[in-house]
Amino acid sequence: MIRAIVIDDSAMMREMLARQLPRDGDIEVVATAEDPLEARSLIKELNPDVVTLDIEMPNMNGLQFLEKLMRLRPLPVVMVSTLTHRGASETLLALELGAVDFVEKPKTAAPDGLAAFGDVLRKKVRSAAGATVKGRDEKAEFGAVPAFQAPAGTLIAIGASTGGVEAIRAVLGRLPPSSPPIVIAQHMPAGFTARFAERLTDVTALTVAEAQDRQVLKPGHAYVAPGDFHLRIERSSGELKCRITQDELASGHRPSVDVLFESVARTLGPMAVGAILTGMGRDGARGLRLMREAGAFTLGQSEGSALVYGMPRVAFEEGAVMEQAPVEAIAGKLAHALQRIRGTS
Repeated sequence: MIRAIVIDDSAMMREMLARQLPRDGDIEVVATAEDPLEARSLIKELNPDVVTLDIEMPNMNGLQFLEKLMRLRPLPVVMVSTLTHRGASETLLALELGAVDFVEKPKTAAPDGLAAFGDVLRKKVRSAAGATVKGRDEKAEFGAVPAFQAPAGTLIAIGASTGGVEAIRAVLGRLPPSSPPIVIAQHMPAGFTARFAERLTDVTALTVAEAQDRQVLKPGHAYVAPGDFHLRIERSSGELKCRITQDELASGHRPSVDVLFESVARTLGPMAVGAILTGMGRDGARGLRLMREAGAFTLGQSEGSALVYGMPRVAFEEGAVMEQAPVEAIAGKLAHALQRIRGTS
């Protein structure tokens, strides 16, 4: 049984969350709190497995509380957020501070909408309960990879899910502007990916953008699959380009890591390198295996550094991963593999 505490200043939202979480019988709401000051004593007394946390609250906002919690008593936190530009920015900051995941507040009180929200909420709380949460002072510092000449026609592909916001920042934050184009599939809903890309531009040496259809890939740039759209890579008129589509879910997701990796395997073969990072489920394992079979160098985030060792584990067990590494080493290993491509071309 997963023991949860709900923190939200809205009595209606607390009641709704407390009603939705236990629906499947494996989650128990042991307490609710209307502000962080009340929550602090409840967490100390009840020792929950997971906390759901709102951002806008009296006395101390959710981000301030989260920062203190991750510093003094780290535990899995799922943010319950509004889908606005400000809400997206605050949610991404929460993920950088150590929150495991987030769920968008329901836009409607209609039964169908609440049922769908409840399904997503319970799935994310279950995933969070299995996450390995570390305090901020336990996280390794990241040194930059020295500048290198990116081999012409090469590409880096990255896939992630739960915990991926911080893991992708860690990898991209070490790569120099001389890196080849980077394409990213991160499980994230529409409305968040554009702000995610903006944030990565702010905190890395790369130019990061939400991918656009038929956009030409450039060195020193990274392209994030838009929320609710698949990202594929194709070669057209001698150039590598993004293709954005909204066809059916793949591996249960849109964007799907498998879709991206399969297109990279087909289009670039041994001229690509790929990494699968933290996340729950199996999306990406099939596509990464195809990349490896096509001659690409493939990496998986190691268990000890992954917030959720699900996607990397499946990829490793299915033979898709050539090497596992902690997140702080992945950028360097990708750069080294790219230089080996140049040495053999």
